[in-house]
Amino acid sequence: MLLAALVTGCTTGSGTDGSAADAKPGETTPAAAPGKYSTLPEPCRAADHGVLKDMFPEFADLPKDQQEQAYAGTPDATFDTDRQVGCRWKADAPTDAHRLRISMERVVSYDTTVSDDDQAKTLYEQKLAAAGLPADGSSPAATASTGADGGTDTGADGAATGGTPATGKPGKNGGQKGGQEDSTPDATAGGQSDDDQSADGLQSRTLSGLGSSAFLADIPAKAGAASPQHTVRVVFRASNVLVTVEYSEEPAEAGTPPDTKTLQDRTQTMAGKLADQIGE
Repeated sequence: MLLAALVTGCTTGSGTDGSAADAKPGETTPAAAPGKYSTLPEPCRAADHGVLKDMFPEFADLPKDQQEQAYAGTPDATFDTDRQVGCRWKADAPTDAHRLRISMERVVSYDTTVSDDDQAKTLYEQKLAAAGLPADGSSPAATASTGADGGTDTGADGAATGGTPATGKPGKNGGQKGGQEDSTPDATAGGQSDDDQSADGLQSRTLSGLGSSAFLADIPAKAGAASPQHTVRVVFRASNVLVTVEYSEEPAEAGTPPDTKTLQDRTQTMAGKLADQIGE
């Protein structure tokens, strides 16, 4: 009788949801669908030339041959241009300095039960959380000091940066470069409070109308930092592709903060142009 009970228990087992297991011997679970995109655009060429002119007014003063080289950008080293690519631009002038970096990653899921799009969505949400932004799109109390990838913030020239959600009064074009320390929640730049920035709509936030999902991280210089670099980072997902556009500005005079709205507008415009390129 004991043996019969054991046999019965083995043959009438239920699935994890309490229902009878419906998998039959020999059946296989269909593999998740591949991502929409199988290649990446070349970011140095994909960057809109008109937007680059706005981002780097310094280039207009260069000789013609140097202008072409400056606008062409410097591609990041990569082992697979179909998986991860990037490009950088920089300009230094007596009045200010600018840095721009564009990076793209085509996400591939190695789990046959998880689609490339779902894997990209998971990675995007990790970047969103690392930027201190809630997934529901509401405004955070303060911008996180970690980068969009969960690590230390990096400026467009690759230097470590930090920031707070507060910004100073708009300057003419000011910009920043160089390293920053990690921010603290109550740190301010240029004397503008968190409430002032929130009222201006310039705080870090999620964005609509850009790819499948997107967010903007505003990273001003920390009060008292050696470098007054202000960085704006836009991250968006287009199906299984993740794109990061990071634009930084540093004025020659530390007491002259950059125009935050101009920085954000230019960064978002470039991101929108790239989204159009990917979608073609």
